[in-house]
Amino acid sequence: MTLTSGRAEVLLQLEHVGERFGAVEVLRDISLTVERGEFVALVGPSGCGKTTLLNLCSGWIQPSAGRVRGPARLRMVFQQDGLFPWLTAGENIRLGLRHLPDEAERRRRSTGLLNLVGLAAFEHHYPHQLSGGMRQRIELARALGGETDLLLMDEPFSSLDYLSRLRMRQELAQLLRDEPRTVLLVTHDIEEAAQLADRVLVLSERPGTIRDEVRLTTPRPRGATQADVVAAVRRILTELGLEPAEEAVAASHHQEPR
Repeated sequence: MTLTSGRAEVLLQLEHVGERFGAVEVLRDISLTVERGEFVALVGPSGCGKTTLLNLCSGWIQPSAGRVRGPARLRMVFQQDGLFPWLTAGENIRLGLRHLPDEAERRRRSTGLLNLVGLAAFEHHYPHQLSGGMRQRIELARALGGETDLLLMDEPFSSLDYLSRLRMRQELAQLLRDEPRTVLLVTHDIEEAAQLADRVLVLSERPGTIRDEVRLTTPRPRGATQADVVAAVRRILTELGLEPAEEAVAASHHQEPR
């Protein structure tokens, strides 16, 4: 289901959503919308319900309170790649192209996706023959190849080393420029969220609520050291209590030396 908000098409809408697991309240009064073409990131403390919120958006679980309305066509990209180890890279991608009835068209499309992620030379390699970053690129190619309106991503790069994550962020931004998708990303990496997203939603400690929204207007892809990315990271860290507020920093600079 899609809605319209003014001129924008709303693909995902959560209205006063709450979730409990027994006596434990995980999420409380979450309301948000994601419009077609947007990239929205969710960040927050460990255990605040980020992945639970993503699962609610996917329809895998139903909320204890409130309502979730989203598109029928969506895909998930997980923290650990979901490639089938007995299939080659090309075969894994073609698995995501099952909606295409013609085998020749599936092969043509999978070749294009392999070129898009820069792995055409590895079409016949099995997952165990690829690095972690390469497997995630194949996973992204498979997700982008399918008929889907919304891409849900659950910390897709967290298992990679820092330099690999930096490269994957840039590659994802380039991929989305060439293969536009609406994305909802869950990540613990605040810098990653600020680099990739149009909006970053900051969740509180459990029970998770939305405590801040940070908008970034610089076009994607963005560098990690761009001024608005650095400013967004600082604001989010401050909101989470991990960076001293500007007033406190200023006061400390004016203290008399001992």
